[in-house]
Amino acid sequence: MKIPIARTSLTKQEINKVLEPLESGWLVQGPKVQEFETKWSTFTKNPYSVAVTSCTSALHLSLAALGFKKGDEAIVPAFTWISTANVVEHLGGKVVFCDVNLDTFNIDVSQIEEKITKQTKAILPVHLFGLSADMDPISKIAKNYDLAVVEDAACGFGTKYKKKHVGGFGDSGCFSFHPRKSITTGEGGMVTCNNESLTKKIRRLRDHGAEMSDLQRHLGQRPYLLADHPDAGYNQRMTDLQAALGSAQMDRADQILKERQRLANIYDEEFSDIEWLQTPKVGNDYEHSYQSYPCIFKPLEIQKNKIKETHEARNEWMDYLLNLGISTRPATHAVHMLSFYKNKYNIEKESFYNSYVLNDCSISLPLFHGLSEGEQQYIIEKVKNSF
Repeated sequence: MKIPIARTSLTKQEINKVLEPLESGWLVQGPKVQEFETKWSTFTKNPYSVAVTSCTSALHLSLAALGFKKGDEAIVPAFTWISTANVVEHLGGKVVFCDVNLDTFNIDVSQIEEKITKQTKAILPVHLFGLSADMDPISKIAKNYDLAVVEDAACGFGTKYKKKHVGGFGDSGCFSFHPRKSITTGEGGMVTCNNESLTKKIRRLRDHGAEMSDLQRHLGQRPYLLADHPDAGYNQRMTDLQAALGSAQMDRADQILKERQRLANIYDEEFSDIEWLQTPKVGNDYEHSYQSYPCIFKPLEIQKNKIKETHEARNEWMDYLLNLGISTRPATHAVHMLSFYKNKYNIEKESFYNSYVLNDCSISLPLFHGLSEGEQQYIIEKVKNSF
């Protein structure tokens, strides 16, 4: 048996939906994009949604639209996918890392305030793996210091904090439709906003700075007139082929979400008595959507002088599972340990200790829409019999 870390599961109807824009001839940012945006807003209950080329584009456009510029600082969790930090660099800003909590994998709110300087302009909380960051105190800090909040909700499909879907707490929320995510368009992303004027600017910036989209122009009285360009924008438009796929999957969004939660609950129950594997912890105010199932491997208690030994044991365990046909991954990476950031900012791995621990000791087990009962039971059996 071979079980991947993730597997895209599409229905025949969803695949056929991709043919519709090909047959209509409208391939880029047309009616299917508009349809997808509408469904996304309905599902997340965020009033405005803007489809773009990736979550990275969503983060970049959000910061650019908020006026983030060269020399500005943004506070970013040290344990996240590298895109969260890269967008700050792309705009000429400075990344200020903040450590994370070992129980949630999310930014440690108690450390944010000490990172703020006169140059700080934004906080980028990440809802990692489908668990929301603690948004109330983050929002309070941002308000007190007049900072923008851009939520990295790449994994946030179906994620809720105090019964509210993520992406609506900050100035914007940024989602991913990469194939490892719950809803996929191959590559693609979405920005959600509560502010109409910010939304309009993001829409302009994704489309070369045009004040009117091709679809709006086409549906107007004079479709031959070109739009004005108030901004020097980018080309970060989603295609209608991608949107047709995403829109079709949204018709079974609740089903996809509930299946992931059901599979995670089975893991939770089966692994509850395994002391050497810390499974995801979820507080009362949170609804986890389980973009993945991240754990901490700890056959030894996590201690500074034991991390290297634990790291080597984790890798051996991952090799063991791979030889049994079970693919695993580290949950993600600690960005401050990657060459670019380590060298540019001269950061030691121990500087953000919890992120360092998670980089070297975390492991994600297979969890995806379409994981069969037989496949999951095989994983559970092999994990339980490992030691």
